[in-house]
This record gives sequence, structure tokens and C-alpha cells, in this order.
Amino acid sequence: MWCYRTVRIASGGTLRRMTSSDSRSSTSAQNVCLSLVRNHDKENFLCTLLLKNPERRSALAVRAFNVEVAKVSEKVSAGNVGVMPLKFWENTLTTLYRSGGTEEGKSSSTVPDHPVIHELHRAIREHKLSKRYLQRLVMARANANLHFVTVRQLEDYAEQTVSSVLYLLLEVHGMRNVHCDHAASHLGKAQGIVNLLRSIPYQTRRNAVPIPQEVLMEHGVNQERMVRNRADDKGVEEVTFSLASVAFRHLETAKGLLKTVPRPVRPIFLPAVSIERYLARLRHASFHLTDASVMRTDSLLPLVLYWRKLRGSY
Repeated sequence: MWCYRTVRIASGGTLRRMTSSDSRSSTSAQNVCLSLVRNHDKENFLCTLLLKNPERRSALAVRAFNVEVAKVSEKVSAGNVGVMPLKFWENTLTTLYRSGGTEEGKSSSTVPDHPVIHELHRAIREHKLSKRYLQRLVMARANANLHFVTVRQLEDYAEQTVSSVLYLLLEVHGMRNVHCDHAASHLGKAQGIVNLLRSIPYQTRRNAVPIPQEVLMEHGVNQERMVRNRADDKGVEEVTFSLASVAFRHLETAKGLLKTVPRPVRPIFLPAVSIERYLARLRHASFHLTDASVMRTDSLLPLVLYWRKLRGSY
């Protein structure tokens, strides 16, 4: 009976055996990333599943990193922990990008023993991911209370926390293209604003909602009314409509730009489908955020995503 051992070629040209223990550890890390994204970022998880391997594995590592950072941000905003956990992720990125740290076998002893970090480290080495986009994901979460004065500030936050992920996914696919980045920028802003709208019904405990002050003032609505979110409050409806309209404009711009995006990387833009469906439900509910039809899980989304990918219609 023949027995085989997998041999990995390191970047320096030397050979290193991949033991069964290495293989099990790698599989376990992949499963952790997959579970994190599935449990905390379900719609993006469904979109990521429709990417092809090996890019899908790296895409899940990037999204799992984003989930970890976002979880820390939520705890900071709730006052449960200080800002030190965010500092941990900042320091981790510094370690991963330390001189020589992107080469196989170097600086591995200083990389924290964390499954998401190990998977991200592999993705950075394999795809030469840009450090600045990963740093944005961490640094933007320092604004834990999400106090925005203008819509522009909200758009900038969405650019940093959502568009940055899309830029990284494009790099995972070897695509560094200004047209792709332009489309990703607009889609990220649309998704970021939609994420804010979807979070409002769950903000009641803090008695504050992350809506730009200029929008509230324009429609004469205060934080308390947004927290109550009564179905017969036309002012609240107008505020919601205003933000939804901003998201819709970014979405339409992104979809128009997809014509200039190479076909092999267009599946990265599948989140446009879930955004479009949410905004449609919100419109049909007269922009009432707590309407049952708006808050329910989109049970048809997996099938719609698969069908839209087959048709190449995003």
C-alpha cells in the first residue's frame, strides 16, 4: 500500500512537508472563518459561497476578519469593553505585514495563534492584499458611537467599513482596476447605508440611532421619535426615505458601472441583489423600518442569488 506525504514549496524555493497535523489545523481554521461569517454576516456569506475556489477561501478569511473587528466595535459601543481589543487587531496587522512577514516560514512564531488570523495571514501572502484596506476596517470602528453630522460622513464610514472589504475581494481575484474600484466604492456605500437602516430597530436600548444630524434637522425629527419609530409618524418616514434614496442612488450607480467590470469578478458584486431586495421591501412597506415584511429573513435570497449569478445579472 502506497503512502503519500504532501510537500509544500516555500517562497524561498525550499521544501517543507505538510503534516497531517498542519492539514487538520488548516481545515479547522477554514471552518472557523466559515462559521463566523455564516452566523454573523448571513447575506454576505451566501454571496461568498458563490465565488469559486481557491478565491472563496481567502474571501471568507477577509470577511471573517471583518466580523471579528465588527464584534469588538459592538462591545465597545455598548460599554462592555474598552478600546484595547481594537488595538490588538491593529497590532496584529502590523505583525502580519512586518518586513519579511509575508514570506513562508518567517515571522510565523510571532503571529497570534488565532484561526482567523492564520487564514488571513495565508490570504495576505498568497494575494499580496493591501494593508491599508485592512487597517481601515479596524480604524473606522474606533467611531463606536456612530455619531454622524452629515450624510457625507456616513458615506465615508460605509466606504471604510464595507467598500474596503470589496476592494480586498477584488485583490483576492487579482483585480486591481479603477473601474472595478469605482463600482465597489458605490456598492459599499449603498450596503453601508442599508446596514444602518436595518440596525435602527435594534438601537432602542441606547436611545440613539446613527442617523446624520443634518437629515434629522431637515425633517424636524429628533432621536426619540426615531427610536419609537411609530408607523404613523410621517417625519420618521421621510427620514427613512431620505437615507434609502441615498443608498438607492449608490446602488444604481454601481450597477451601471458593472458593465465596465470584467465578467470573472462580477460575482463579487452579488450583494447588490440583497440590497436591491431590501430596499424594495422597504418601499412596499412605506418606509416603515419595523414592518414585519421588512424585518423578516429573505428566505428566497439563496435561490435568487444563485439564479442571478447563472444569468450574470447583478
